[in-house]
Amino acid sequence: MDEEVNPIKDYLFDYIKSSQTIPQLISEKKFDMVIDEIVEKCYDEIAAMDERNIAVGVLATGILHYLLTNALLNSQRKIEFRGVELDIVVPDIKTLEKDSKMSLIICIPKSSDKQIIEQKISQLEKIQPVKENIWVVLSENMDIDKKTFVLSKEDSSFSKIIFEIAQFSNVNSANKFKILRI
Repeated sequence: MDEEVNPIKDYLFDYIKSSQTIPQLISEKKFDMVIDEIVEKCYDEIAAMDERNIAVGVLATGILHYLLTNALLNSQRKIEFRGVELDIVVPDIKTLEKDSKMSLIICIPKSSDKQIIEQKISQLEKIQPVKENIWVVLSENMDIDKKTFVLSKEDSSFSKIIFEIAQFSNVNSANKFKILRI
């Protein structure tokens, strides 16, 4: 599947490539600081590129794809499973099918409409019966019956997500090599 051209992703990855500090932070496994730097330097510009929720969703997806790869955490992204598009699955669909307790679905809605988000969660619950293994990334704080991470300039909890995914993977031994020790 070819990646579509996306100015938000292009801006994000151009920034990452030009950053003097991100490679060092990655080597030190300071993924939260990488996220904080990207949010501080790129958020306003990216949020202005498209409807804010869509832009923030694309930004969250790009950051997660980049950091999951650099953290050596197994994941699949943007895949269809049983007729539902999944944003990110940790570690993979095969594990989700075999043992849903060992699998995590991260939902990144491109909307701040609570009803739309809850409909998406309801679809995901048909695929992932372990309800606490569905996490949601939001562009603003919202009362949703799931573990949520907010990607915003203020009150952002998104910077903790990589460590929490790693913790989930290590606890559930999906990350056999335990490369990222928490």
